[in-house]
Amino acid sequence: MSSLPNCPKCSSEYTYEDGHLLVCPECAHEWNPDIQQESTHEKVVKDANGNVLSDGDDIIVIKDLKVKGSSSSVKIGTKVKNIKLVDGDHDIDCKIDGFGAMKLKSEFVKKA
Repeated sequence: MSSLPNCPKCSSEYTYEDGHLLVCPECAHEWNPDIQQESTHEKVVKDANGNVLSDGDDIIVIKDLKVKGSSSSVKIGTKVKNIKLVDGDHDIDCKIDGFGAMKLKSEFVKKA
């Protein structure tokens, strides 16, 4: 029995071969063992001033932001506490008082 590498995504030891791919049954990740895998690095999210943001940071909105489906907007200077970084176009997930859960782009905020 050959020794297959652990899953690069979840480190599961239960990988198996499916044709030319290796498959992880725990997280459903498929990869080609012949191609060099990228290192599992996290995306670096920076605010408008170039400061690196991380989960749990407090931020301040630097531009009035229109809210879809609402006649009001998030005003400049609004402080947002305890952000969460997510993948996608809008890379900050947060709760804003008076608006609820929102997704923001990091280019419109600065670290508090």
